[in-house]
Parts: sequence; C-alpha cells; structure tokens
Amino acid sequence: MAWPEALDRVLLTQAQLAAKVAELAEQLRQDYAGKTPVLIGILTGSFVFMTDLIRALAMDLTVDFMAVSSYEDATVSSGKVRLLKDCSHDISGRHVLIVEDIIDTGHTLEHIVQILRNRKPASLRICCLLDKPSRRRTEVAIDYVGFEIPDEFVVGYGLDFAEKYRNLPYVGILKEDAYKK
Repeated sequence: MAWPEALDRVLLTQAQLAAKVAELAEQLRQDYAGKTPVLIGILTGSFVFMTDLIRALAMDLTVDFMAVSSYEDATVSSGKVRLLKDCSHDISGRHVLIVEDIIDTGHTLEHIVQILRNRKPASLRICCLLDKPSRRRTEVAIDYVGFEIPDEFVVGYGLDFAEKYRNLPYVGILKEDAYKK
C-alpha cells in the first residue's frame, strides 16, 4: 500500500506534538535546574522527538544514544531485546534521562533501565512521547509522559513500520491491511 494512503487517520497533529514537547521541556527545565543531565535517546524511533525536545530545553545537557531491537519488521515486540549500540558517555554519578518514542509492553525499557542502573547514575528517569499502558507486560515507572494512546499501530514523528513512515510530521494510525498480509 502506498504512502500515506496506508494511514487510517491522524492521531496527533503537528500542533499537538509541538505543544506537548514544549510542556515536557518546561517540566524538565524545572526538575533539572542546576544540573547537567545526560539525555539518552533510544534509537531509532526517538530521534525526532529527542531533537525537538533538546531544542526546547534552554539548559546545559549532554546527548547520547542507545540502539536496541525488539520489533524488527513486526508490529508487536518479539520480547527478545538486542543491544545494537551502547551509549558512549560514562553516566556514573550523572543525572540520566532516557528519551523514548513509545512504551508498549515495557520489556525493552526494562532491559535498558537494568543496563543503565548497573552503571550507577545519580538519578535515572524516563521520558516517553507515547504510552500504551493497555499493552504493558512489566512494571516500568515512567516519569514524563507525552500522550497515553490506545492500542493501535502508530507511525510518524520517528515511529515506523518496516522502516517506513518515520518522516511523517504527525502521528498516524496505520491501516491494518498495510501491515497484516
């Protein structure tokens, strides 16, 4: 199915996303006042959200990335988390904020949190753009949530299906026949 005809509808507009990023940035500025946090974006989906978020943060910060895989070309997590790229900064004694595009089952994030906690940061918090609590399979404490969304397959604003649709400027719901063959 061709792009963007594969979309059922827009779930979150550009304006809604921009307003939420500004709101999250304001809260982060307050919570990290006087600190220089390390923001660790989880690739690849978080890169658009993280870019907008760090531009909205008028403060000193450090940026790093980790890449993990649990979906590959599927629409549901395989449950097996593979670390593809580790962060490059020493986070011991640092204030760390994990920046995630979407939290679904929580398995991937649980794995990342375990890795990072073992490195003894001063603090470790989580900021996600999208949260699907109805799909949660493990308990994960999320400190900053952009939007709680229904159990629909979403793409755009960095989120993909089989590496497509990341460049949509909004979050849309993918039609079922676009991914179920």
